[in-house]
Amino acid sequence: MIEEKTQQKIITDDAKKILQERFKELNNTVVLEVFTQEKQNDQYNLITVHFLEELKELSDKIIVHLNQVGDEKSKKYNVTRSPTILLNPEEYNIRYIGAPLGEEGRSFIEAILMVSKKQSGLSQISKDVLARLKEPRHIQVFVTFTCPYCPGQVITAFKAAIEKPGLIRSECIDAGEHLDLAEKFEVGAVPHTVINDQTISRGLELEERLIAEIVTLQPIEPIQEESATKEPTLVDLVIIGAGPAGLTAGIYAARSGLKTIVLEKNIVGGQAAITPVVENWPGFSSIPGKQLMDMISKQAREYVPVLEGERVQEIKIGKYIEAITERNWYFSKAIILATGAEHRKLQVPGEDRFYGHGVSYCPTCDGFLFKGKTVVVVGGGNTAITDALYLKNLGAQVSVLNRGEDFKGEQTLKNSIKKEEIPVLWNTVVEEILGNKSVTGVKVLNTKSKSSTVIQTDGAFVAIGEIPNNQLATDIGLKLDEQGFVQGDRFGRTNIPRVYVAGDLTGGVRQITTAVGAGTTAATSVFEDILHPYWVSQKR
Repeated sequence: MIEEKTQQKIITDDAKKILQERFKELNNTVVLEVFTQEKQNDQYNLITVHFLEELKELSDKIIVHLNQVGDEKSKKYNVTRSPTILLNPEEYNIRYIGAPLGEEGRSFIEAILMVSKKQSGLSQISKDVLARLKEPRHIQVFVTFTCPYCPGQVITAFKAAIEKPGLIRSECIDAGEHLDLAEKFEVGAVPHTVINDQTISRGLELEERLIAEIVTLQPIEPIQEESATKEPTLVDLVIIGAGPAGLTAGIYAARSGLKTIVLEKNIVGGQAAITPVVENWPGFSSIPGKQLMDMISKQAREYVPVLEGERVQEIKIGKYIEAITERNWYFSKAIILATGAEHRKLQVPGEDRFYGHGVSYCPTCDGFLFKGKTVVVVGGGNTAITDALYLKNLGAQVSVLNRGEDFKGEQTLKNSIKKEEIPVLWNTVVEEILGNKSVTGVKVLNTKSKSSTVIQTDGAFVAIGEIPNNQLATDIGLKLDEQGFVQGDRFGRTNIPRVYVAGDLTGGVRQITTAVGAGTTAATSVFEDILHPYWVSQKR
């Protein structure tokens, strides 16, 4: 049993106030059975116990029992790893294998609330699909404490266990704390979902898709509702994308009096949320990207609904602008596209094959899995430098492969690379990513000597720029430049009246600050144009 105490509080005073308010929603008692074992993740055991001791002081409906791996209770519940937390094990088979730290703290609080309410919170279509399940399912979601995408996948798995308590066992497993399990299932990117010992998916999925996979044990496309059979939601403005541009546009539009909704296909924050450290945001010399986006998101939600997991499938232009998602149907007077950009691929042999097995585009999500290992970062801009510094700080042995003779990034970041003594291979391009089950090396070409060599490495993090998420823009006929970015004027207006654009989707200087400015401008233009539609006067 862990008895050591620490003077440092794990839950801050501000967080306590927020949690106390949330715990007012608790309906029934939640029993947390905690299991620890000496010499197995001692540091995480200690933090877990102290965290839960502080947590139980915030509500009399939270009860914490401390146990040891190997005692009778651990045998009863088949607990063999430390730390492990079970939530109301007499009712549900939900457990955390590893400390619920960092990003996973969010899913842990949500899990407590769901267990207390004894309601899964699944959509009706998910409940209908899950009602078909007749055989047991063991769901394991591998996570890291820095991955912002992981909590969404974990929460859906827990919802399934609450909906089908007799058939579904759901586990959140910290891959960094339990490397043997992670290696068993070849976890190289998170969230990594295993069902009945079979890898089903890598990455965050919509609820309906994961639920369907739980039933079928097959990676499948989501089962969709017929949105057109629903009554449409009428608003003044639909914003597609909840990154810095979309969230800021939502704030300004709502403050102008426009009934607005923000739709996001994944999680709030966009690429800014997975940026390890932001050092050029005014007012903060240094701030984690996720923390910054949480602050912006919190403010935006005070003004507008921000709906995650709402992937817009189609836009129709008519008397109203229609946005059709997998779940709903929206009619609006105007629309702002703030769908951003995604990571550019190397397009070399082995890249797709080893994605999730050593190839990654997100050091914030996957970097912890490479602690103590050798990795290369491919790229020469700010993102590549930031990624290399972040991975070095995690304890990885990092080198950078740069096709040029100098970095394109900021001088401050260049200086940091030199200060940290991170090796850089100049005039170097990747020809192939090598490996067996996972990455073992990269074949590179020196563009000056024209000689090829193989660099031994456990992982390759790719940071070579971005390509626009322009499918919706292309579908409705917006003008694009030769790189595929949407062309808009300085007010965010596009070639189609009532359709506006903001953020990285427009190309140019792709920074958080410029995205915020573009979101402000686009929302202001929408407000002015609804009052004084310029396209009407043009027709006359």
